[in-house]
Amino acid sequence: MSTNNPASVIARAFFRSIEIPGFTAPYDRASLKVFYPARRTDSDEERNSGVVLPAAEMSPYPVVIILPGINVGPEAYSWLAQHLAQQGVVTVSFTHVAEEMPGYISLTPGLDISALMPDAYGKRPSATAIAPIITELHTLNTDGILKGLLDLEKIVLGGHSAGGTVALLNADPDWFPGVCGAFSYGAHSAAATALGYEEDALFALPGKLPTLIMGGTRDGCIANSAARYGKTGQASSTAAVERTFYEALERSNGDCALALIEGANHFSMAYPADPSTGRPFIDMPTTQPDEAIRELIAALVSAFIDDLRDESQASMGALLKQLDDQLHLSALR
Repeated sequence: MSTNNPASVIARAFFRSIEIPGFTAPYDRASLKVFYPARRTDSDEERNSGVVLPAAEMSPYPVVIILPGINVGPEAYSWLAQHLAQQGVVTVSFTHVAEEMPGYISLTPGLDISALMPDAYGKRPSATAIAPIITELHTLNTDGILKGLLDLEKIVLGGHSAGGTVALLNADPDWFPGVCGAFSYGAHSAAATALGYEEDALFALPGKLPTLIMGGTRDGCIANSAARYGKTGQASSTAAVERTFYEALERSNGDCALALIEGANHFSMAYPADPSTGRPFIDMPTTQPDEAIRELIAALVSAFIDDLRDESQASMGALLKQLDDQLHLSALR
């Protein structure tokens, strides 16, 4: 849709800052960017302030919280957030810099490593940013331009790479009320032997909510990191992702999907590419156009959210059949 047409729905965003409990300064703050569907009126106030009012007729808006990969800036997911805004979805991306491991300061999805240890996993959340972001969403729903427009019973956790793992491991409405589903790209639940797990162990996923697990057949980061977890699927781009879906996710309600995109790599979800951070140097080149891959990712996420909005739609199953020749592997259970 053209952003020059005042009648069209466009993506707009604003910024907020929140406190992340449990961290000491200067690592106790995160910056949020909140994308929402808007409709220009071309008024003088709009021109002077830059504030474009929401397309309120599309509300109530479900909300996606995007958890980034380690050292992947939130701007890499703006393309998806803008796409979702035009579908009537609010998306929150964020920047949190922290020293979660001694000596390693990084942009992070927010991870409490102690909660992943064998004696602690499953007893408390391992996500540190989700709860304060949800608190801020409640504030936004009571005051400001999004007042009364958010559906806080339809919060979706989405993530890329390590952020995808955080989304999968923490998709539990008992921990985070209002969370109704989770999706990931380039992520899995393999448990690192460095944390004290046996080789080829998997973190069991909560399995309480609809889940979409996506990956690519050219994921060099997963392939080149496989030795951290054991010997099964070593140097494979997809084995850990497949095992996460088939072995770690104990849910068969017809609302969980696996989609492996032919020719996509680890950073296919991150655009524009930024080779200065993260680990793109161990990734593999894609073998189909990057824009086409992003279109597939956007279509899969949109269908997943449509099903969360209305369980009778079954959009995901229909889409997987439609995309059969573009996917390396897909499954619905």
